[in-house]
Amino acid sequence: MLKLVIANKLYSSWSLRPWLVLSAFNIPFEEVLIPLRTPESRGLVLEYSPSGKVPALVDGDIAVWESLSIIEYLAEKFPELAIWPRDVAARAHARSISNEMHAGFQAIRQACPMHLGARFATPPLTEPMRACIDRIEDIWAEAHNRFAGGQPFLYGAFSAADAMYAPVVTRFDTYQIPVREATRTYMDAVLAHPAYEAWRAAALVEPWRIPDYSEGHTLVESFI
Repeated sequence: MLKLVIANKLYSSWSLRPWLVLSAFNIPFEEVLIPLRTPESRGLVLEYSPSGKVPALVDGDIAVWESLSIIEYLAEKFPELAIWPRDVAARAHARSISNEMHAGFQAIRQACPMHLGARFATPPLTEPMRACIDRIEDIWAEAHNRFAGGQPFLYGAFSAADAMYAPVVTRFDTYQIPVREATRTYMDAVLAHPAYEAWRAAALVEPWRIPDYSEGHTLVESFI
């Protein structure tokens, strides 16, 4: 059976991405959760991932690390599943925006770390943050308008691209980022997906807390 090595569900945005793909497409896997910021964390992760970082996927004697690499591996291993859109143009677009997510949007990622256990007041939005938000909203709008066919997700059915952007959805929600109506509709669809709901439910009962993820933000509501 596949084994997915992840970190805290409350905070680990990179772990969330491949976990959502595995869960949304009903791929059987064993979850190995290694809490962040403990003396043993890095050593335990190195048993599975040569990078010393999560997530990592283990398939027999094959190890795959980095979220997008894991998702690509799953798409190759399970070609019968539409992990990426079937349509060639949609698939090319989905891969492009997923790579853009993997490589970019540092301003919003650094200023608004994923935290599923709280809702914070909207932080001051710097120009780099605004640029990230605008670009993300444009990406979602273009994908949805071109490829969704009236369905709720970016390319119609839930795909790898939705998984790649799910942590951004949570950030926009947690930090109450002002967004367009169509953006909010898409966010609500992601937040209501059964795979995401399962992840968040597990996150809220985890015993580990990392204060860094709340520092500098004004708490509006706590869920933990």
